[in-house]
Amino acid sequence: MIPPSPISAMPDNLPEPPRRWSRRQLLIAGGGLAAAGLAGCGAGFVIGADSAREANRGAEAGGADNLLNFVSRPDLHVQRVVVSTPAPDPGAGHVFLTPGQGKGQFGPLIVDATGVPVWFRPVPEPATVAIDLKVQKYQDKPVLTWWEGLIGGTGGLGIGQGEFVIFDNRYREVTRIRADGVTQADQHDLKITDRGTALFWVYRPISADLTPVGGPAAGALHDGVLQEVDIATGKLVFEWRASDHVPYSESFAPLPTGDSALLPYDYFHANSVAEDTDGNLLISARHTWTIYKVDRTTGDVIWRLGGRKSDFTVPAAAAFSWQHDARRRTDGTISLFDNAAGITKEHDRSRGLILTLDEQAKTATLAHEYIHPRRLSAATQGSMEERPEGRSFVGWGELPYFTEFAEDGTVLFDGRLPSDSQSYRASRATWTAEPADQPAVGLRREAGKLVAYASWNGATDIETWQIRAGRQPGTLGVVAEGDRTGFETALTVTNDPEYLRADAFADNGRLLGSSAIVPVRA
Repeated sequence: MIPPSPISAMPDNLPEPPRRWSRRQLLIAGGGLAAAGLAGCGAGFVIGADSAREANRGAEAGGADNLLNFVSRPDLHVQRVVVSTPAPDPGAGHVFLTPGQGKGQFGPLIVDATGVPVWFRPVPEPATVAIDLKVQKYQDKPVLTWWEGLIGGTGGLGIGQGEFVIFDNRYREVTRIRADGVTQADQHDLKITDRGTALFWVYRPISADLTPVGGPAAGALHDGVLQEVDIATGKLVFEWRASDHVPYSESFAPLPTGDSALLPYDYFHANSVAEDTDGNLLISARHTWTIYKVDRTTGDVIWRLGGRKSDFTVPAAAAFSWQHDARRRTDGTISLFDNAAGITKEHDRSRGLILTLDEQAKTATLAHEYIHPRRLSAATQGSMEERPEGRSFVGWGELPYFTEFAEDGTVLFDGRLPSDSQSYRASRATWTAEPADQPAVGLRREAGKLVAYASWNGATDIETWQIRAGRQPGTLGVVAEGDRTGFETALTVTNDPEYLRADAFADNGRLLGSSAIVPVRA
């Protein structure tokens, strides 16, 4: 008889439970363990932004129906992704998310264009959240990158303590990146360059005279520190500090008061970095409402776009505030996610924004804006990504939506996580992977019949599954076959075998991988 609970043969190389004082535990302890779940206005990343979510609520509340559980992988509990507007070309790219709130597990998640999970990795303890999953290139090969750690652990909202992770396309860890090879990194962005270096932010508390902005002479500041680290060696090759180049008076963020009065003043709050076409840097600072172009050699600010000291004339239609994710697009325009909400609310909707700059005349004009049909207003997080043929892919930050727009603003593709969830950014890209581990198979008796459930976490090329079974492990024959139907495919076994395995095949008939052989009668 098959036991009441499912039998599962899972891959051999699943993450181990953390040992006492593991490397990651030391990572967190080094900065002071702090509770996640902080909430408040103005942070670049806030776990628990309930008021904004309630104001934008339109989907059903999170619950058990919003979790996907699997017979073959009982260790995974994945938040369900619902696609409301199907993509016109489902094969044009996977969606990359980092569920960071709600029920179920948190971690990097890849889904296909129908919302079906392709790969999920629960974030390992003691980290509490993963952020900013995307496809990049390292050493001329496609890789996945993301950040994992704790949010808020340095005494300020929206500030992270953690490290960046690089996985290859077999889901093997390539390396982890820290600031100057040692210091914990902030979560807001990671850019791998074609030189094999990584650009990212560190929030560094420093002593500061805050009297120019009405604060104490013996005050404290969260300095926005941009670092470039050689990935292979961990060596620091470049550093830029906001406090050396941007006066505190440019900030729209108020000084900490009340119970927070002793916290460092987060006047800058950098949340993205990108290399411009000339090799210089584009920096987004949320709390100054400004995009800065910075000289890559001297560190000097070349120009400011937006904010109190804008070098460009910006008409009202193109003005932005509390923004994220500034990038140069292939046609020379600048894109960003205009939150238009944060410590203050400047507009009743957020938007993806594209601006045309005349860098000689110093004028900025509105090229395109992309507003969700629900007029979503996201006070924290968010992303704006260029896609082929002038399209744009927008992640709505603390609100669980992602949307792809045609150049003319038509919604081509729209989906969401459960309404009690969020993803700091959303990205879309083509991803091909063949996991280094084995497929998994689980068994259940349903209506008197044996059903085998097959899955392979992360495999992108499975077309069909076969179940091979028999009386002896060495004499297995095909007893069931069918097309892949999702993350997990169920196949009914018609005979009464003693042993069984699942085989995954590509569309050309190539065997991709096989599960372990499992005994049917455990």
